[in-house]
Amino acid sequence: MIVLFDMFGVIARDQSPEVMAEMSADQDFWDAYWAHRPAYDRGDVTADEYWARVGHPPLVEQDVASWSRVDYEMVALLHELHNAGQRIALLSNIPEDHARNFERAHAWLDLFEVRAFSCRIGHAKPDRAAFEWCRDRLDDDDILFVDDRLENVQAAQLVGMRGHHFTGIDGLRALLGADRPV
Repeated sequence: MIVLFDMFGVIARDQSPEVMAEMSADQDFWDAYWAHRPAYDRGDVTADEYWARVGHPPLVEQDVASWSRVDYEMVALLHELHNAGQRIALLSNIPEDHARNFERAHAWLDLFEVRAFSCRIGHAKPDRAAFEWCRDRLDDDDILFVDDRLENVQAAQLVGMRGHHFTGIDGLRALLGADRPV
């Protein structure tokens, strides 16, 4: 079995409310931010094009900072799984600026057999093609996909993967039989 992890909401924390508040308190900004995000995540548009679509001067540094918090208890679990010989991979909806920041800052990304960043594979969850891309690269049909968003878990199941709706590390540890740190 291969465990295919989502990043944000599982290994990395969700967007920082404090940084979000610094970026904007305007609901129209956030509506545009999310409406145009899929194209940015897939790498269809550059950061400058994305921010022009949002209708705001680029906030790349603040945006990257808003998504940069990591759950180090989850990182420890990744190390445990890797050291025990468990195959692990990553599928994340992430724009190129964010991917480069994570690669510079976090050596633990090297634990993943496959790193499927949406900006580099041209597909974003819950698009079926994102899961198929991972399955093809991993060359295995026995994949457990772990994500905090139920719609992504359900999309993975539609392509034949098993799914785990992540709500915390304890439930994942129990599922993996890793309920005690190694």
